[in-house]
Amino acid sequence: MEACAFRISSFKHQSNNKPNFIFKTCKFNSNCNHNNSFKVGNNKTQVSFDETSYEAERLHLDAKARESMAEKQTTDIENDPKAWKWVIRKKVWDLMEAKNIAQFPRPVHHRIPNFVNASIAADKLNKLEVFQKAGCVKVNPDTPQKQVRFLTLNGGKKLLTPQPRLRTGFFSILESNNLNPSTMNEACTSVGVAKYGKPIGLDEKIKVDLIVIGSVAVDPKTGARLGKGEGFAELEYGMLRYMGAIDDSTPIVTSVHDEQLVDDIPVEKLLIHDVPVDIICTPTQVIFTNTPIPKPQGIYWDKLSPEKLGQIKVLRELKAKIEREIGQKLPSGPSEKLPPTAKRGQKR
Repeated sequence: MEACAFRISSFKHQSNNKPNFIFKTCKFNSNCNHNNSFKVGNNKTQVSFDETSYEAERLHLDAKARESMAEKQTTDIENDPKAWKWVIRKKVWDLMEAKNIAQFPRPVHHRIPNFVNASIAADKLNKLEVFQKAGCVKVNPDTPQKQVRFLTLNGGKKLLTPQPRLRTGFFSILESNNLNPSTMNEACTSVGVAKYGKPIGLDEKIKVDLIVIGSVAVDPKTGARLGKGEGFAELEYGMLRYMGAIDDSTPIVTSVHDEQLVDDIPVEKLLIHDVPVDIICTPTQVIFTNTPIPKPQGIYWDKLSPEKLGQIKVLRELKAKIEREIGQKLPSGPSEKLPPTAKRGQKR
């Protein structure tokens, strides 16, 4: 295992939050078990993969996650300091359903919503100079960004995508030279990522040139963004910072419908780990936000609940490694109720 080099720095957000300790630049060999028993490799050696079982379990767990988020929205709204986020999310989800600009899967509530003409927004993103020049693009695994994932691979770029809810691993890398026209489209789906992607750990040496992130709502004037409320985009961003794969200059782009543009996200209420966007692509326009919102500098352990930490093996290993190196415990966040995740090591 490599030695762990780290430094401790504090980062002050424009909100009234107290500065948090951030542990950065950690080189760390996770020795993770990425559950290759159900993955078809991107080389000549193939392993059995049960697509039907994988997809059935994914859909079941996604449904449970949405139920949990709906329950949390209903029961915690009185005492939740982030309740204002749920108000905005619900307004956008309701509007998209009412105007019938939502697409499968529906209803779009508690999802990164798929929208009419998502492929047109993706084509606008494809024409961005930052996309055309990028060699490696990190794209979220949600349905409205499927065309972005396809354009990434079709353009000969490396595609970095997270395991859904980080439940079976960390990130996977897909490369177009390991695919053919008949498998490239499949490789843009969750099943395809599991079949054709190469799992990586935090010790992977990689440079990400562009991040594409899904959104429920985004403010074009400030770049403030709301996801579906689970916080995985923030964790993924923080881990990429640890890997040295990205920095403040790495552009962050989102593709949304015009009806997802809002003007009521209070910047002063954003949390230190909330990720802003630099560019917004809709079916009708491209917006450069020139966001003044600072980008997160890593993982803020005092915001991370014990329950979420318990779900994500790679985070537990990273935390334990840092704690051993510094000889003290890292802080942890308040408890929260979480949806179930896949059981590791389960045969499919």
